[in-house]
This record gives sequence, structure tokens and C-alpha cells, in this order.
Amino acid sequence: MRAVRFAILAALVPLAVLIGIAFGGAPLDGATLLHALFHPREGGDAVTIVWQLRVPRVAIAATVGAALALAGALLQALLRNPIVDPYLTGISSGAGASIAIAATVGAAPAVIPPLGFLSGLATAILVAVLARRGPRLDPERLVLAGVSLSALLSAVVTLAIERLARGTASEAILAWLAGSLAGRGWPELAAAAPEALLGLIIAVAAIPALNVLRLGEARAASLGVDVARLQWALLIAATLLTAAAVALAGLVGFVGLVIPHLARRLVGPDLRALIPASLLAGAALVVLADALARTVAAPAEIPLGVLLAFIGVPTFLVLYLRGGARAYA
Repeated sequence: MRAVRFAILAALVPLAVLIGIAFGGAPLDGATLLHALFHPREGGDAVTIVWQLRVPRVAIAATVGAALALAGALLQALLRNPIVDPYLTGISSGAGASIAIAATVGAAPAVIPPLGFLSGLATAILVAVLARRGPRLDPERLVLAGVSLSALLSAVVTLAIERLARGTASEAILAWLAGSLAGRGWPELAAAAPEALLGLIIAVAAIPALNVLRLGEARAASLGVDVARLQWALLIAATLLTAAAVALAGLVGFVGLVIPHLARRLVGPDLRALIPASLLAGAALVVLADALARTVAAPAEIPLGVLLAFIGVPTFLVLYLRGGARAYA
């Protein structure tokens, strides 16, 4: 049964990619779309739309979805808490506050993505430092530090928006906070891909030890797992993955919260199955959601983060109320 479910997830990703390329603000019939896909060097409007706009955007959407889903799966397993979100580490609040300040002082738009990445990374490091108890990370301190810093930095964003009133800078901040892939392309993906890839490598390498950690810290330590080292490695991996996603798409919530729940229902809590299932499901979800965001109100776009919130909130409530929270009990 697990193999069948994996096959369905694996088939869902290319299907989502095709849908993401086929649909958008500019309608393309099937013949034109296929011709543009298989003849990228011919030029013309269809080739430009497909290869310069939709293909890179679909690749970015898949990267964002996979990164957030994997980060959520790692943090939920690390903290043994099924309602942990990747943004708990302070990535979103740190990135949002720095972007708000940059907009207030008139920084160039080109500096926004790298600034968001670096400030989110710095905030996550601060959260980790505050959560230390000896060489290890204290899960309760990590949650408390993440929530406290997020509240403080969200106040900074609110103050910046109020100060800027309705200017273009304020609109840029709101667009970032709402989450969007508009205007993103290959350069942005190339800049964020190394961090996401490094996070993935660390996560895959940690799967055996993380599976043992599911038995509890004391039992894992008795079986030879360096718990402190594992905690730091997983936090670094989750931070890199989340920071890369934030740099690409702004603040896109609920993917890292809901997708691990869905994947756990499909393949169980074993990280050897849960991690690839989360990657596949996260990539497919965000690609499909972005296609819907571009299409449903075309030529305008619905912010991706807003659309995913409408999808994610009821989905999570249904999963949670039906017993998903017992996964780590």
C-alpha cells in the first residue's frame, strides 16, 4: 500500500508541473503549448511565455513547496510536536522586519531577496542561541524564543507600514508578507538553490539518527546518537530550507505545517518514507496553488500566501481534530 501511495505522489508532481506550465494569465491552447515546449529555440510569444515565465516559475514553486515541507517535517520530528511550523525559527519575522526597514529607508528592490535571506538566517541563529541549555537545544525554549521574537519583529513591520502609509514601499512590504512568485525567475532560483540543496543534504544524512530520536532523547543517546549534534544539524537544515523559500516567495505559510501531516497519514512516521513523501507533496501543492493563483482572477494574481492560507487552515483543522496530533505522542 505504501508503494502505491508513493507512486501516486510521484505521478502527481509531473502532472502538477504540466498544469503549472499550461495555465496562467495568457491562455495557450494545447497544440501551441506543446510546440513551445518542444521547440524552445524557435522564438515567438508562446515560447517566451512558456520558457521565460512559466517554466522558471514552476521550478521556483516546486522548490519553495519542497523546502518548506521538508523543513516542517524535520522540525516536527526534532521537537516531537506536530503543530510546529518552519517559521517558528524566526525566519519569517526576521525577514519581514528587515524588508520593512529597508523599504522605509528606500533600499533598492534588488537587495530585498538576499536581505530577507540573511536577516531570517540571523534571527534563526539568535533563536537557537536563546534556546540553548548546555550543549543541547531545549524544545520549550526554542518555541518560546521563536514566538517572542516573532511578536517583537512583527511589531516592527506594523510600525513600518503605518509610517509609510499607502506609498509604493508599503505596498512592496505587503506583497512580500502576502507571499508571491511574481517577477521571480532563474536568477533568483540560482541564488537560493545552494542553500536549499545544502539543507536537503543535511536532512538526508540525518535520517537514521532522527528515526532513533523518535524513541526519546535518553533512548537515542543510549543507542549512540549524539543528540546535541543532531539537534543543531537539523535546526541548521530547517533554517537553510526555510530561508531559501522566504527569499524566493516571501512568506508562504501552512505548507510546512500541513504537508508533513498529510505525508504522515499516507506513509507513516518513518523518516525514510516521510521525507521523500513530504518533498513530493509540498512541491506538487505549491505548483498547483500558484497555477490557481495566476489563473482564477487573471490577469490579476491572488497572493500565493493568501490562497494557501485558505487551503491550509481548514485542512489542518480537519487533520488535527481527527487525531493527527497523536503522531508524536
